[in-house]
Amino acid sequence: MDYSIEANKREFIELLKSTGREGVDDLIEYLDEGRNHFFTAPASVNHHLNKDGGLVQHSLNVCHAALKLRELTLSMRPDLEPRLSRDSVIIASLLHDICKADIYRPTRRKRKDATGIWVEVDSYDVDYSNWPMGHGEKSAMMALWAGMDITQEELLAIRWHMTAWDLPMQSVEATKSLNTARDQHPLCSLVQLADGIAANLVEFGTDGKDSF
Repeated sequence: MDYSIEANKREFIELLKSTGREGVDDLIEYLDEGRNHFFTAPASVNHHLNKDGGLVQHSLNVCHAALKLRELTLSMRPDLEPRLSRDSVIIASLLHDICKADIYRPTRRKRKDATGIWVEVDSYDVDYSNWPMGHGEKSAMMALWAGMDITQEELLAIRWHMTAWDLPMQSVEATKSLNTARDQHPLCSLVQLADGIAANLVEFGTDGKDSF
């Protein structure tokens, strides 16, 4: 998957600004701070889009998938339009993984190439020490902390976008909260589906294992 870090940054900012939401400029400035590295961070260490700029590419992939899912859903359930506004879909999908902005550190690792020879490659370590708050909840808090005007529905969609993947170490209460959020807010299910489509289908084969 070919992409330009600068072009993706521009598209991310344009989409977010298109919502006209108060505080969006403050959030963009916060994400662009040197300590966060949001616009150059990978989406993962060993899986999808594990290379510079992969996080923004993944965020855009989720947003594109979410907007298409919104169109499909509204063609079958037009009554849901007030609960699946375009602005909310953009905000929740673009911001669902901003928690990853400050956790990746560049490093070098040894790995076998296609011929079985061990070589050194660029990679990343994960460091949660800056703000060890979890995944979805950290993204939601970062958006609030940066001064973004964000709705409860958008916060819940961001918080629970991992669905069952986030539950094994959670409590019974967390499971009930997830189910309740999903039952009450269609946006939660939309973002969850879009994230899965992006990571598992659109980004299939982008783990760098066949890059030699």
